[in-house]
Amino acid sequence: MWHKPQLLNALADLLMLVAAAALLAGGAVWLVRVPSLPVKQVVFTDALPHTRRGEIEQVLPSALRGNFFSLDLEAVRVALEQLPWVRKVQVRRVWPARLEIAIEEHRPLARWGEGFVEMVNSHGEVFAALLPEEDMAKLPLLVGPPGTAREVLERYAEFTDLFAAVGERPVQVMLSPRLAWQLKLNNGVRVEIGREHPKSPVEARLKRFVDVYSGMVANLPVAPAVVDLRYPNGFAMKVAGEGKGK
Repeated sequence: MWHKPQLLNALADLLMLVAAAALLAGGAVWLVRVPSLPVKQVVFTDALPHTRRGEIEQVLPSALRGNFFSLDLEAVRVALEQLPWVRKVQVRRVWPARLEIAIEEHRPLARWGEGFVEMVNSHGEVFAALLPEEDMAKLPLLVGPPGTAREVLERYAEFTDLFAAVGERPVQVMLSPRLAWQLKLNNGVRVEIGREHPKSPVEARLKRFVDVYSGMVANLPVAPAVVDLRYPNGFAMKVAGEGKGK
């Protein structure tokens, strides 16, 4: 082997690589364990209108273990996403001693269900959090079987656009376990829409009603209590205390 310079050079190169790898590994271990690189500052990059400082102080300290390099960013993210108003968290290190945390809070668009705890956010996700009762009461009410929140929210947006043309708006949209639609307008009128049908889609039935609303319904001396759209070619109206009429 001593008479083969190429082999000796290759062996020398290999030893140098091993030594460099060992040095790098030792340096990495030192950086992870050295106590002189603590995280000195935690910065939240977004305004948090619903999440309180006290809630953050309850969950964050236990996740802030280690120094700048060894701190588990995933543990910080998981800890903060346990808070009721927190939807999504992003965490990053900023040299030399800062942690930046971006929190996306839930943006409530509606109440979900009859209770005053669950809400639907702008992504169609159901979450539970506390909101002042007067603020919760201002939100529209959406109701549906489990797993249908996104669909009900999308229908609510469609119905809102339709009734905006006649100056009304839905304050309740409900999907029954049998998948029948019902809504309630801000003037108290309940509209029975029924189930989706290929020959008579829900949106077509509502549009037919909206098209005649200004001339037929809005001018009535008493607003109907119930409007039933579950007819193939028309609808029925019922005034409180009276019978039906088409």
